Amino acid sequence: MNTEHFRKLERMYLKTSINTAMYESTTADFSDQTAEIGLEIADKYFHALGAIHGSVYFKLLDDAAFFAVNSIVEDAFVLTTSFNINLIRPASEGKIKAVGKLKYRSKNLFVAESVLYNAAGKEIAFGTGNFAKSKIPLTPEIGYL
Repeated sequence: MNTEHFRKLERMYLKTSINTAMYESTTADFSDQTAEIGLEIADKYFHALGAIHGSVYFKLLDDAAFFAVNSIVEDAFVLTTSFNINLIRPASEGKIKAVGKLKYRSKNLFVAESVLYNAAGKEIAFGTGNFAKSKIPLTPEIGYL
């Protein structure tokens, strides 16, 4: 288990433009085949009915599954090739947390699942995605430091 790899992935994730511009209260904790991403809910994430927009659910679920996969791929960036989500209930306050876990891997395909929990620990959404190893190396130029 390469804990330095996990810390580099966490720093890369937290410093990306979308996270610093839109999701500044994001937290990340990555380990072997698992990733946890937290977000403090704010009004700016709401749709017209006062709950989190589905795009925020998607992003957190995809990111958690993605980094669960990239936790075991130490030489290259992985890519999401498909991702499906299921929304169960709305959330409008507190901190939500997405937990991603690697479910399957072969030479060219990785499958990961993720679950999104509200502040009370209730499941509010889940997703499953397929991922592929890219030819893009993990380097400081893409924030892997």
